Amino acid sequence: MNLDLYIITDENIGRGRTHAEVAERAITGGADAIQLRDKFRSSGELVRVGRTLREITRRSSTLFIVNDRLDVALTCGADGVHLGQGDLRTDVARQIAPPGFIIGVSISNPDEALQAEREGADYVALSPTFSTGSKADARPGHGLEMLREIRKRVTIPVMAIGGITRENIREVFAAGADGVAVISAVVGAEDITAAARDLKMLIEHYKGQGIPDS
Repeated sequence: MNLDLYIITDENIGRGRTHAEVAERAITGGADAIQLRDKFRSSGELVRVGRTLREITRRSSTLFIVNDRLDVALTCGADGVHLGQGDLRTDVARQIAPPGFIIGVSISNPDEALQAEREGADYVALSPTFSTGSKADARPGHGLEMLREIRKRVTIPVMAIGGITRENIREVFAAGADGVAVISAVVGAEDITAAARDLKMLIEHYKGQGIPDS
């Protein structure tokens, strides 16, 4: 499960580009995982879009995750689902999902991270790590110290999401992140492929360095 560069699609931030266009361009730039996130479409529309993204990601062996909606994820054959604290409980989702299905969980502190791990999560994402305008309901960023503490407490991969840019990505990996999930830094860029490629190169560089946490 490679989650180094995890791109979350968003048509509002994507300058009018569709989820499919965003996914294709991000994958060309080196995205390891694509998450379909859309708070406005109906269930039927989400399934239709999800099936298109499933085909796009399958061609490149890219992981495909659906935000919030386990039913949509299962219907369109996604690799996994990403759940928030107000969504279906992780252990319940695990009972419903088939073997090998990926479940990620947004968390804001070590206790939530530990609970998600106990209930069967495959990864957790500190959300938001930095303050961000990409989500209307986003809270203030939890910061790198919280990321370090969560990394110490759980054994599953820890993602950073929220306010990730090329300027702070080194600090994120130094604090122990296993990967980064981004919206604006890639989806909102004029050239999605170039933005994804730039971040991917930085990730490979910093992860390869084994950066000491100062």
